[in-house]
Amino acid sequence: MGDDTLVADDATDLKREQRGWYFYDWACSVYSTSVLTVFLGPYLTSVAKEAADADGYVHPLGIPVRAGSFFAYSVSLSVIVAVVVMPLVGAAADRAGRKKPLLGAAAYTGAAATTGMFFLGGDRYLLGGALLIVANAAQSVSMMLYNSYLPQIAPPEERDAVSSRGWAFGYAAGSLVLVVNLVLYLSHDSFGVSESTAVRICLASAGLWWGGFTLIPLLRLRDRPAVVREPTAPGLRQLAATVRDMRRHPLTLGFLLAYLIYNDGIQTVISQASVYGSEELGLSQSTLIVAVLLVQVLAVAGALGMGRLARTYGAKRTILGSLVAWTLTLGAGYFLPSGAPVGFFLLASAIGLVLGGSQALSRSLFSHLVPPGKEAEYFSAYEMSDRGMSWLGPLLFGVTYQLTGSYRSAIISLVAFFVIGFVLLARVPVRRAIGEAGNPVPEKI
Repeated sequence: MGDDTLVADDATDLKREQRGWYFYDWACSVYSTSVLTVFLGPYLTSVAKEAADADGYVHPLGIPVRAGSFFAYSVSLSVIVAVVVMPLVGAAADRAGRKKPLLGAAAYTGAAATTGMFFLGGDRYLLGGALLIVANAAQSVSMMLYNSYLPQIAPPEERDAVSSRGWAFGYAAGSLVLVVNLVLYLSHDSFGVSESTAVRICLASAGLWWGGFTLIPLLRLRDRPAVVREPTAPGLRQLAATVRDMRRHPLTLGFLLAYLIYNDGIQTVISQASVYGSEELGLSQSTLIVAVLLVQVLAVAGALGMGRLARTYGAKRTILGSLVAWTLTLGAGYFLPSGAPVGFFLLASAIGLVLGGSQALSRSLFSHLVPPGKEAEYFSAYEMSDRGMSWLGPLLFGVTYQLTGSYRSAIISLVAFFVIGFVLLARVPVRRAIGEAGNPVPEKI
């Protein structure tokens, strides 16, 4: 969407759309926090173990799979599905100028699958895997469409602040619902339900929350006329076509490469911090859950605070500063004493403060680098680098631990992602990149 159209749009209508847009993060972030991060992994693994044979294997479609690996494989398969579907949906949305119906379809598909997790009793591991694949892929598709609205609802000078508020809304909702879920889970006896039933209620409540609050953005966001009308190729051919088109914008591709690398480090820290806390530092499950909550709460302040810093220093410099902060945080984590929860809470606080801001500003900076009319298509590539390509970090973490036998060495090895990401991002001339993409260059960027 070009700047001329943004100028023509009524400012009041844009503000109304922005407020509606924030609520999709509020709606779907609960899935990421309560379902993926806290409850589903351990519960689906226990369901798979209930269905396992004497050797500890389940047999989906006749394939022998260790029960303990079923959740991880299901997440991986959901990423593959999302990688195939996202470019197809993104190109179709740009071609037709009809993002809102596609956003609604993806959101309610994911919300229905998540609500259906209430029925994961007994040994229904196959149902759990299928619902996880559908919900995870649907969330990726919906977030791609959601992100692609950013350049259409916010003029260039407002984008950092709008993106930061969106992330803050998401983390606030995740914190609120997780507190309620944990009260139910930890006190399930006093509520007269079993632990299994409490978990299934927590899972289903995330789906109901997701579906209920999705109504707000669907009522407030509006579609724009299509700018491009090229035909949409099938699945992976569309992904290849998107990549070919991005090669005509090498500076945009340069930013995406930098983001892919430092975001891989961010995602690995998030996923492996609990392993580090439990295995290396000897911390209890309750300590780790409190740390997750701490990250969620402080990420709200971090997203808003870094959004304000971007107004003064520009998004690129603020992101570069956050990468330095990530590096220092990992360095401090390496020296944490075992059995000391206070130190781990301080580490979680530092992660929370830089997490939301680095993600929010990366999204808003990328929105300036997208050619007008190709928002959804380009954000499909961005979303894939956010969700589908973060495998090098866990691989490095695992290999380092295998070679050294030390989780401290494994956690410090992730510094490489932030250093390389810093160097690559520093080399991207963002003002020139924005101009070459055909967009107006904001005063601070």
